[in-house]
Formats: sequence, structure tokens, C-alpha cells
Amino acid sequence: MTTLALAPRLDLSHASELAGALRGHKGADLVLDASAVTHLGGLGLQLLAAAAKTWRAQGHSLSIQPRSAAFDEALGTFGVNLADLQSEEAA
Repeated sequence: MTTLALAPRLDLSHASELAGALRGHKGADLVLDASAVTHLGGLGLQLLAAAAKTWRAQGHSLSIQPRSAAFDEALGTFGVNLADLQSEEAA
């Protein structure tokens, strides 16, 4: 299983970088390290949700751990459950 460290800001300014990194890990189990995330914006959240859907469809595990307090707080602000951003195998 591969681990991908997420950038501190997951927003419009880093969307292309995040999308490319996720594409580069398609087809394999993946752990997203969100421990350094200080800001999770709407576009970053959309990319993570799309990745979870893709990983589920391909039958691979996608999990987000560890997570920063800011990451978890942003999920609460958006009203999103962590399970929505992980594959069923990881949830």
C-alpha cells in the first residue's frame, strides 16, 4: 500500500497538483496522509470524493490517515462523513 502526503492547502491553488497525484496512484491501494492539512477547500473536497468513488469502483482501498484537526474540522463544516471519502474497504 502506498502513502501519499497531502499538501497543507487543498484548495483551488493546489487542485491540479492533487488531481495529478491521485491519478498517478490509480489502480492500487492508497493511504492519504492528511496530517499536515491546514485548509480543506471545496475543490479539494470534491477531488477527494471523486477519488473515493473511483477507488470503490476499481475495488481498491483508499483511506485517509492520519488526519489533522483542521482536516476533520473542515469535514464537519462541510457536513461530510469521513466514510464518504474512503473506500468501503478502508471505512
